Amino acid sequence: MSSDPTRPNPEWWKPQDPQAPQAPQAPQENQGYQAGQGYQAPQDHQDSQPTQRLPVNQGYQGDQGNQGYQGAQDYPGPPPRVRRRRRRRWPWISLIAIIVILVAADRVGVVIAENKMASQIQQQGFPTKPHVTIEGFPFLTQLAAKDFKTVVISASNVTEGPLEIASLNATIHGMHINSSFSGATLDSINGSALITFTALANAGGIPQGITLSADGPDQVKATLNVPIIGTVSVVAQVTKTGPSTFNVKVTQFGDVPPSLLGNLANFNINVPKSALPAGLTIQSVSVTQQGILITVVGHNTTLSQ
Repeated sequence: MSSDPTRPNPEWWKPQDPQAPQAPQAPQENQGYQAGQGYQAPQDHQDSQPTQRLPVNQGYQGDQGNQGYQGAQDYPGPPPRVRRRRRRRWPWISLIAIIVILVAADRVGVVIAENKMASQIQQQGFPTKPHVTIEGFPFLTQLAAKDFKTVVISASNVTEGPLEIASLNATIHGMHINSSFSGATLDSINGSALITFTALANAGGIPQGITLSADGPDQVKATLNVPIIGTVSVVAQVTKTGPSTFNVKVTQFGDVPPSLLGNLANFNINVPKSALPAGLTIQSVSVTQQGILITVVGHNTTLSQ
């Protein structure tokens, strides 16, 4: 460069600052960084052995042992699950099974006892085998005590002689079984029996052509066709006359000759004792739309084989 102090220096020329950082010098042959490789130290082509190169992309590793960056450690994973102990259900299942067995045994026992009682009633002379229901639960405790609080007897179409009972229902209160289980004592029994108007006419021998119907709580109306006169009606009174009998008697003849009424003028109906189980007797008689309703009762009666 010119040493003329009056001549201005070009713009590209700048004095060097001794404190300014020096630009890196171009690497000499076989020195410096190479693409994709680590730093290589200078080699002596004759005497030196080849320098071991650092692995590609391997960074700086600090001093060993508690210094520098530590590599990733194995992740311990989630803590083990605590297995909950399930409550044992076997005692509950066993208890339920025992209850089911006891209930089943109770129901089987009551069916056997009901059938046995029905057979005993039939063996006493009842025309048919009735249906017996032992009420109350459990049955086995009543059987152990030989004491049944409530027993229901029912039957349908009970025919004894000329009389047919359409339905019979009776309830026993307090049945005490004897020690040999061959019979029982009944504290009380009450119920009812229904005799239809058709069954009443057949049992009383009333001539055909006469139709019976209700005419008040204790009266029966008989309707018939009389020649020349036409359709007429008479009224008959129904009255209880004994422990097992009741009477039907015409009280108003009107213009109907008594001879046309036959037995309807006055006849009795006898209810056989065999048709009323366990010593039942007639307490009262009433007239309903379905027929003659008989109320039956019994006290301190027996039921034996």
